[in-house]
Amino acid sequence: MSESAVAAVGYDELAALKFVALEGGRSGPVKVSCSGLASRLDASGQTASRRLQRLEDAGYVERDVVADGQWVSVTDEGEAALRREYADYRRIFETDESETVELGGTVTGGMGEGKHYISLPGYMEQFEDRLGYEPFPGTLNVRLDDDSVRTRAGMASLSAVPIDGWEDEERTFGPATCYAATVETDEDAYEEAHIIVPERTHHDESQLEIIAPEKLRDELDLSDGDAVTVRVEEV
Repeated sequence: MSESAVAAVGYDELAALKFVALEGGRSGPVKVSCSGLASRLDASGQTASRRLQRLEDAGYVERDVVADGQWVSVTDEGEAALRREYADYRRIFETDESETVELGGTVTGGMGEGKHYISLPGYMEQFEDRLGYEPFPGTLNVRLDDDSVRTRAGMASLSAVPIDGWEDEERTFGPATCYAATVETDEDAYEEAHIIVPERTHHDESQLEIIAPEKLRDELDLSDGDAVTVRVEEV
C-alpha cells in the first residue's frame, strides 16, 4: 500500500469502514450495496463507491465485486485503523490518568538493528534528556499474542515521549515515540523501561521493541520463547 493511498483515507472513509465492521466485516466478507452504504452515509452511490475504493487502495478492506453489489471484509490494517479511532474516543471520555494497557507475548530474537540505531548519537542524546537514562545498546523483542495485537491500539490513548528525527551528512533518521512500560515475568518485574515505536520500521503490529537502562534479558533472566507481560503506562 502506498503512503498516498493511506493519506486519502479520511473521516468519510473511516465512516464507511465502520459501517462494514458493524455489518460483520471483521469476521468475514459481508454483502454491501453502494445504495445501502450511500443511505447510511448520507451520500450518493458514486461517492460511497469511491470511499470503498479508497479503503481498498489503502489495504483497509478486501472487495469482491459481483453483479448486485460487493462482498467486503475488513483487513488487519483496517481493524487497526478502527482501533486507533476507538483509542481516541476512549481518551476523550475516559480520563483516568492511571489507565494502563496490558500486553502479553513471548520473547523473540531480534535482527541486531536495535543495537545500531539506539547507539546513534542523535537518538542517544534525546534518550538521556527525555527518558532520563542511557539505554542499553539493544532492544528486547516481544511477539504479541493475538489478543494483544488488537489491544495494542489502546496505546494511542496514553501520553508518550516523542523522539525527534535527525540527519547527519549521509542520511536522514526518522522520529520515534516512547511509551513508559513495565516488563513482568511470573517471578520478577522491571519498571524503568520504554516501548520504542519508530515511525519507519520493518516490524508489524505483532512486534514490540523495548529499551531500558540495563539488558532486560539478563535482569529478568529471559530466553527466547519466555512469556512476559508488558504494562504500558501514562508518563
